[in-house]
Amino acid sequence: MDHSAHHTGTAHDGSVNQAHAGHAGRRSGGVTWGTAAKATLHCLTGCVIGEILGMVIGTALMWGNAQTMILAITLAFVFGYSFTLFAVRRTGLGFKAAVKVALAADTVSIAVMELVDNGIIALTPGAMDAHLSDALFWTALLGGFAVAFVITTPVNKWMIGRGKGHAVVHAHH
Repeated sequence: MDHSAHHTGTAHDGSVNQAHAGHAGRRSGGVTWGTAAKATLHCLTGCVIGEILGMVIGTALMWGNAQTMILAITLAFVFGYSFTLFAVRRTGLGFKAAVKVALAADTVSIAVMELVDNGIIALTPGAMDAHLSDALFWTALLGGFAVAFVITTPVNKWMIGRGKGHAVVHAHH
């Protein structure tokens, strides 16, 4: 089966959509919410690890809010991509091809999550100035991730149903 459509962004034929049918439970146009939630949780895990690590590092170095947030967002992308990168590398895919798959699979998902999560943190009064030991910090951060999960899951469902996002990874399972 030719999966080149996953890498070129060209239209998918029926055989490619069938490749997703087993993973999604139905043809890709009918992707299950469970599949979308799993893809979202996968990205969210990397985002959480990267963002918390960035916050801890920025706080430990006594950086300002902007520098700490930039580091946290950068690490969220790094960890989010790395989870997919390592998974597809285990299937035997070369490094360069695996990077392309990770970028295609996770960029939109991570971007939406980070936009929502960091937007909530920035808009929560006092959260940007809260310390790691403050309940406000953790409430805003974890609440932001919860809202980001809820908003990103339909985005991932829509993308997977069109052979994009995590559908690209499914071709390598």
